[in-house]
Amino acid sequence: MKSTLPGAALGQADERAVLALAICGDAAAFSELVRRRQSWLRNLLRRLCRDPTLADDLAQQVLLQAWRSLRNLRSAGAFGAWLRRLAINTWRTHLRAGKAPLTEDVDADETAAAEPPMPGEQLDLDRALSRLSDDERLCIVLAYSEGMSHSEISDATGLPLGTVKSHVKRGAERLRTLLQAYRPIEANRHVR
Repeated sequence: MKSTLPGAALGQADERAVLALAICGDAAAFSELVRRRQSWLRNLLRRLCRDPTLADDLAQQVLLQAWRSLRNLRSAGAFGAWLRRLAINTWRTHLRAGKAPLTEDVDADETAAAEPPMPGEQLDLDRALSRLSDDERLCIVLAYSEGMSHSEISDATGLPLGTVKSHVKRGAERLRTLLQAYRPIEANRHVR
């Protein structure tokens, strides 16, 4: 379907209006939704899978699925949550298929006893996140990066509420332990 609004108007239009056009099959309107949401979607998936190429592939799958099932969206105001749920489900389906990227499998005891990183080695949040289990990482990213409550995470992932709480608590504790070992090199340390 050809867009009923010129491209410039789509770029200025309220997301609900653009979404209504996309639901009616307007490809240009859907392209505008993609433009508005793709960075957020790709960043969410990158935090989950730690592989930018895989995250981009999964984001494309999510957007294709969104285009195909957009008519099933019940409320225009729920678009962001609906798209997030599609991303979560796509990520979890990928994991169930056994296609998860290799991650460093580290026990909490090993983490606590790990030596601090060598100068020049950067232990950042993404690397620390990669050391969590898939479900812990999912719950932590949704809780802290996406600002979702435990109940919302449970609804979005299908995990029991108690399990979500446990993953968030355990994951946050492991992150604290991992990140405590990180000591940025002070700029003044090398100045004489």
